[in-house]
Amino acid sequence: MALRLVADFDLGKDVLPWLRAQRAASEASETGSGGADVLENDYESLRVLNVERNGNIIYTYKDDKGNVIFGLYDCQTRQNELLYTFEKDLQVFSCSVNSERTLLAASLVQSTKERKRNELQPGSKCLTLLVEIHPVNNVKVLKAVDSYIWVQFLYPHVESHPLPENHLLLISEEKYIEQLRIHVAQEDGNRVVIKNSGHLPRDRIAEDFVWAQWDMSEQRLYYIDLKKSRSILKCIQFYADESYNLMFEVPLDVSLSNSGFKLVNFGCDYHQDREKLSKHLTLCVFTNRTGSLCVCYSPKCASWEQITYSVFYIHKGHSKTFTTSLENVGSHVTKGITFLNLDYYVAVYLPGHFFHLLNVQHPDLICHSLFLTGNNEMIDMLPHCPLQSLSGSLVLDCCSGKLYRALLSQSSLLQLLQNTRLDCEKMAALHCALYCGQGTRFLEGQIIQWISENVSACHSFDLIQEFIIASSYWSVYSETSNMDKLLPHSSVLTWNTEIPGITLVTEDIALPFMKKTGKRRSTAYVRTILDNAIKVISNLEARNLGPRLTPLLQEEDSHQQLLMGLMVSELKDHFLRHLQGVEKKKIEQMVLDYISKLLDLICHILETSWRKHNLHSCILHFNSRGSAAEFAVFHIMTRILEATKSLFLPLPPGFHTLHTILGVHCLPLHNLLHCIDSGVLLLTETAVVRLMKDLDNTEKNEKLKFSIILRLPPLIGQKICRLWDHPMSSNIISRNHVTRLLQNYKKQPRNSMIDKSSFSVEFLPLNYFIEILTDIESSNQALYPFEGHDNVDAEFVEEAALKHTTMLLGL
Repeated sequence: MALRLVADFDLGKDVLPWLRAQRAASEASETGSGGADVLENDYESLRVLNVERNGNIIYTYKDDKGNVIFGLYDCQTRQNELLYTFEKDLQVFSCSVNSERTLLAASLVQSTKERKRNELQPGSKCLTLLVEIHPVNNVKVLKAVDSYIWVQFLYPHVESHPLPENHLLLISEEKYIEQLRIHVAQEDGNRVVIKNSGHLPRDRIAEDFVWAQWDMSEQRLYYIDLKKSRSILKCIQFYADESYNLMFEVPLDVSLSNSGFKLVNFGCDYHQDREKLSKHLTLCVFTNRTGSLCVCYSPKCASWEQITYSVFYIHKGHSKTFTTSLENVGSHVTKGITFLNLDYYVAVYLPGHFFHLLNVQHPDLICHSLFLTGNNEMIDMLPHCPLQSLSGSLVLDCCSGKLYRALLSQSSLLQLLQNTRLDCEKMAALHCALYCGQGTRFLEGQIIQWISENVSACHSFDLIQEFIIASSYWSVYSETSNMDKLLPHSSVLTWNTEIPGITLVTEDIALPFMKKTGKRRSTAYVRTILDNAIKVISNLEARNLGPRLTPLLQEEDSHQQLLMGLMVSELKDHFLRHLQGVEKKKIEQMVLDYISKLLDLICHILETSWRKHNLHSCILHFNSRGSAAEFAVFHIMTRILEATKSLFLPLPPGFHTLHTILGVHCLPLHNLLHCIDSGVLLLTETAVVRLMKDLDNTEKNEKLKFSIILRLPPLIGQKICRLWDHPMSSNIISRNHVTRLLQNYKKQPRNSMIDKSSFSVEFLPLNYFIEILTDIESSNQALYPFEGHDNVDAEFVEEAALKHTTMLLGL
């Protein structure tokens, strides 16, 4: 299945054995054998009350005498601790403990019998109490009312030392929230007491709200109040220095006027009627460390034929409303839609019907989200019980008392990538798998292996291009929260194909409360660009532990080096503008890592194909004909080139040389020349030098060499011609030499007669022309140097001209 729930905590395994040991120790001196049976009855009342910010879990149960017992499970030490015992017939529905475990706040419901005889506060249905528990000392009544009160201690982000003041939130069913400031002091060693127990200062945080959610990780309170029938979402941030402030407020298009009172993540909500939950609306706010803020909403369900749910991407300024028809609507549905926070994704599912994995960081294109319906095993394996989504991908099942960590399954996503026929599912599965793998070599190797065998599997996007961009992004995205705004996450810009089984409506929403300047480029800047390229190659080599099979990174490629260096420079400037406060050295390393990753992925794809087809280094010579294996690798390299070219991405030095050599091996001449003319093959000096040296001067090879030389840039062409001992090469050299000499030639009066004895033929036009060339060479040698070569002169031109004329005349 795509989603796995791994148990982090289980009441039956992590608490019950400890309770048995405690009971056995207390009854060791007593006779009888009824303890175990009594404990099993106790277990029926054992349930989780709350999960605090530090991960500690508070639970409660009743002993055989009806006493209410509070316990705490430390997630770090994996040890249990008894906190407090109330010797009263009470029912606990809310509880919280401060970070030092010195204060316990609890809200309890009294039975009718207990209300009459309770000396603490007779007559009230709900008691909210504050207890000193280190050691057990005073019990203070905070509230004694007929409405429900929920409690939650604030956990400051700075936990290095105990704070002299604790803050406690009281959330009332009468639609107000208060903050209590509790000043504590140590007496007689470790004894902690409340100093201002007679009067606890209170602040009214919110009132007239209909829905509230607690974010334990970020210490934020979200709540919705109704103003003129409009739902306004507000967010309050609490700080360690006792302060708090309203972060934002934003209107939401949700209907809450008749929904009653609802709280999210203020402990386990046991007092609600679970049988009615399937018809109730669901509303929750999800955030992650990259800065995304989503509101997930499912309205009340009138029938099960169609399900509608909305996601408000507050950080993007738009919302998406999804509608799907259910299969097997006759089956009984025991609960409504479940939303789970998976950090970068939000999972929306209805067990047995559908599973929707939403990419909340890049929600613009629906193809980046995964939607599965029907009898897919990924859906049927998910739990059918009510789940509560907490921070950090934690999921609490209040009914079973289990705390899960929700994870995406790499193996299932890879299987889906390989087996699905839909391009949209391939796209979504690819991104989900790369997110899970975080740039691991093994996962990338599996994906590359599949791509090399299915390079044309996708029709809506370039598979190689998407893999290179996505994998490079996922390898560095965790470095900073703004990475999604700085680097491309996908090569696909638009997606107009519908997703089977779901319809979508996108709307703009109100947001809660870049210019680029040109620079003068100097020679020092160009040197910096080339230095950047050297750093990238060095960083790339450091990432690779083993030897490479493919002959890459073994030559200088000025074009790719300039592209690499320029990308480093521009990306570094881009990061510096948008990552304020991040060290320059860290930014430089992030840039090197990102570009190195791009190149490493290309090398990895090519290595996989090279290894698969069992190619050897002999491929680098032109004296062999292309095999089916070489053609397969040539095809992969062509697809890589297509993927990178449109994105202006650099290639590893040596890529074009290898690509050209394979092209000469595998393609007929007219196809080869067409690939060169269309830019598919880029001629490098290294490749052409090998071609000139390896191939003999048969008629076929002469035609190939001449066709290649004509397509070379002038400077490289002049060098290559000197390596080819052939009349055609001499002719080209002569023509180039004469062109350069005559470019600025001005006819001067001549007093000397032509010395005919120096020429071997009596052909006056040629003799006169050679005389002019000789005169220019002798008088203007300093103005027309031939790049250090002195083997071209008038006599060489004469010889070349005669040979070429003889060939043309067939003599």
